[in-house]
Amino acid sequence: MTNKERYTEWAAAIGNVPLTMQPWWMEAVCAGKEWDVLLSEDKDGNILGAMPYLLRKRFHWRYIIMPQMTQTGGIWVDPSITDNRWEISQVCQDLQNQLKELKVSYYYQQFPIGSLAAQAMSGLGFRLSERITYRIDFLSDFEQVVGSFSKNKKRQLQKAATLTADQQLSIEDFYRFHAHCMRARRKHILYTREFLLVLQRKAARLGQCTVLAVRNVDGEVCAAAFLVWDKTTMYYLIPCYDPAYRDSGAGALLVLEALKLARQKKLAFDFEGSMDAGVAKHYSQFGSTPTVYYAVEKYYRPFFRLALWWQKLREWKLR
Repeated sequence: MTNKERYTEWAAAIGNVPLTMQPWWMEAVCAGKEWDVLLSEDKDGNILGAMPYLLRKRFHWRYIIMPQMTQTGGIWVDPSITDNRWEISQVCQDLQNQLKELKVSYYYQQFPIGSLAAQAMSGLGFRLSERITYRIDFLSDFEQVVGSFSKNKKRQLQKAATLTADQQLSIEDFYRFHAHCMRARRKHILYTREFLLVLQRKAARLGQCTVLAVRNVDGEVCAAAFLVWDKTTMYYLIPCYDPAYRDSGAGALLVLEALKLARQKKLAFDFEGSMDAGVAKHYSQFGSTPTVYYAVEKYYRPFFRLALWWQKLREWKLR
């Protein structure tokens, strides 16, 4: 049995593996690419921890980075040792030894919120950097949630009085709408139609996604979002807004309707974070809480910094 097969069985058995570390998610976001998983076991062969990863290759370099549209990854440990720092450090040491055997030039993963494994990796010589996501963990008192919106967002919702929301937009039309929105802002869409179709198809089979659209009185789409969720949290994965309707309140209504849907499903809501100041300000005005999680990285070959810098420069030019 391969590591992937064992990981699939283990993830199903423990039941609390985050959405973006699920085997089916990795299959979707790594389609056409190489992904695998490292496993740490006890003396009886029971899995104590796992590190699913995307392996990329460029020239003679091999490196591990986060897959597209994937907020968190890294190491997930068995619930039996979730709070045991010593055992977690042992798991991380084991996985770090296996990581060395892959002979990668660079390693980068963003660990789940609250992960003790991130701190353990720091003790093994990995560099940690803070990242921020914005969350609303409790939606049961919805009036209180809406009451915590900023005055600006409340004004925008008043402007959106004539707009309506539905879940009738097809995934194909969503992609076309997002591409249109990006062109209107003189930017390029950063994922392919095929990537989105594969991800949506796999998530839809499990009943864990939807497309939410906001329309005007003529039925034209003003804003839309592709939402995904697991057993605990709904993620605002891909939101998009037509600049032509900037002053319509569509963006605020889109968030409100997404929060309503999360409340119906008894889930927390994660805006999927942003290190962009403008986007962060937008999310914070919905009464969300800034929540820290950690990026964990290590250069095994210092010269790879130059290659990484060049890649980031290319990506920046495309935006």
